[in-house]
Amino acid sequence: MTLPKMNRVLLKLSGEVLMGTNQFGIDPAFVLELAKEVKAAKDTGLEICLVIGGGNIFRGMAGAAQGMDRAQADYMGMLATVMNALAMQSALEQLGVETRVQSAVQMDQVCEPVIRRRAERHLEKGRIVIFAAGVGAPYFTTDSGAALRAAEMKCDALLKGTSVDGIYDSDPKKNADAKRFETVSYSKVLADDLKVMDASAVALCRDNEIPIVVFSIREKGNVVKVLSGEGTQTIVTDHTA
Repeated sequence: MTLPKMNRVLLKLSGEVLMGTNQFGIDPAFVLELAKEVKAAKDTGLEICLVIGGGNIFRGMAGAAQGMDRAQADYMGMLATVMNALAMQSALEQLGVETRVQSAVQMDQVCEPVIRRRAERHLEKGRIVIFAAGVGAPYFTTDSGAALRAAEMKCDALLKGTSVDGIYDSDPKKNADAKRFETVSYSKVLADDLKVMDASAVALCRDNEIPIVVFSIREKGNVVKVLSGEGTQTIVTDHTA
């Protein structure tokens, strides 16, 4: 299945991708390589929104599992996503790409607040908009934040760049015989708990008819390949025939 022509997409990256080969934090050289991928996609004429997780710095659920207050831990995770957004902004601007960071937690000295109409104007002017701090509330993941922003900005698809090349029926890192889906329905993802994104994010995309495209961000040039229908990917949609 190939994707219909798209004008505006939201690209969701896990925070762990920004580590590169490191065990923790941000690898500026690898972030620059990611920025080149994003720029190449933008150069095809797309309007691009970005959401980046914070797991390379701090993950709220992990903190809560170790005894921290869950809400407090989630706020710390939101701040980590702002740090990642600023790192990506710096890398994109090194490449000459105008970029704006909008945070759901207001911090006017470092980025804009999330204002939908302002974000739309940025996109229309050819800028990339990076949405940070999730939905601005605890107990929601950055997957939910990405689905929310994709719906809010009327994106044609939500692209999730991960360390694997699609969705499998079991963990391909543990099961060599795991089968990769070319397409799969939202309902199957939810019913079989396929671990693509959290359930609220998948349901939000389903309700707003936003296809989810899962692909490997670590393969060079893969973003543009996926957008052109050539890359290895899994598409989550109700139209799986």
